[in-house]
Amino acid sequence: MIEALKGFADRFLGRGSAALTVPPLDGALKPNNRLEELPAGIRGEAPDCLAVRGGQIVWAEGNRIQAETGPIGQAGGEITALAASPAGRVAVASIDGGVAIDGIVPKALADLACVTALAFDGEDVLWIAIGSTLHKYTDWSRDFLELRRAGQVLRFDIGTGTMKLVAAKLGHPKGILPAGDGVIVSESWAKHLIRIDGAGRISQLMEDLPGYPAGIAPSSSGGYWLAIFAPRGPLLELVLREPAYRRAMMAEVEPEFWIAPALKSGYSFREPMQGGALKQMGILKPWAPTRSYGLVVELDRSFTPIQSFHSRAGGRRHGVTSVVELDGTLWATSKGGDEVLKIALGRGMAA
Repeated sequence: MIEALKGFADRFLGRGSAALTVPPLDGALKPNNRLEELPAGIRGEAPDCLAVRGGQIVWAEGNRIQAETGPIGQAGGEITALAASPAGRVAVASIDGGVAIDGIVPKALADLACVTALAFDGEDVLWIAIGSTLHKYTDWSRDFLELRRAGQVLRFDIGTGTMKLVAAKLGHPKGILPAGDGVIVSESWAKHLIRIDGAGRISQLMEDLPGYPAGIAPSSSGGYWLAIFAPRGPLLELVLREPAYRRAMMAEVEPEFWIAPALKSGYSFREPMQGGALKQMGILKPWAPTRSYGLVVELDRSFTPIQSFHSRAGGRRHGVTSVVELDGTLWATSKGGDEVLKIALGRGMAA
């Protein structure tokens, strides 16, 4: 009863959980142009799902597995998640459903849909993130606007072929990293990082992020790299509190132009604006409100941000969905900018 009254008071006064404010980008998250100022990376078609296989960086583009040298593999449909084991085994999830391990789809993985992340834990365990059990992979904007919490984390024992549901009712988990007897998960719609142990117990590691987190990877310093694929904003926070408006928008407006997180922006006059003066003398201001953004954050062992790489409102390296560090170089996929980026660590310059 007390919680219900508190919730009503928050909504009436616009405070607490009903506030429209978002965390500021300050301290280690202070905006910069480090992503945007990098030399040209590797051009691609919505690259995603970085992984390290046999000492080589690979990623997904459509139904292809790519490396710097060109295509090295192919799936039956668009690849939604990709992982490689220490010994070089490859797991691939496709948009048509199912997860293949070294080209073979185990029976327990044949019907899986909306797989958003995969991660090997050694050679015998595969962790699987399901973005939503209600919507298709391509309908993530609808999942967001309907305030769904239909994501899952699964643990698949490759040797025995058995599957275990470890956690459910998650807000679109989009990144997964084995840690001890469990995993670290980036829960996008909840804007936080959590740890799930083998028994399904959940603990929060980082909360109230300034954007929607995606891929997470270990850093050589003992911390972590985190990709944030889209920014939060007051307009999004407002729309999430207006169910009638959301229903009307989804019924009458093309999904591409919904007020929802976006991987890229600035390509159509039909895009929703986020208020404020966006341009001065015909030039888009880098501090203007934006639907999309490029952001990679380095976290220390305690999940405190220590540095960040940005592509701001006027940039094009937006929609960073995955990150991987290898041999002193940080790799990142700008899915919205159609580019794979390389950053030489310690100098903030491209490799």
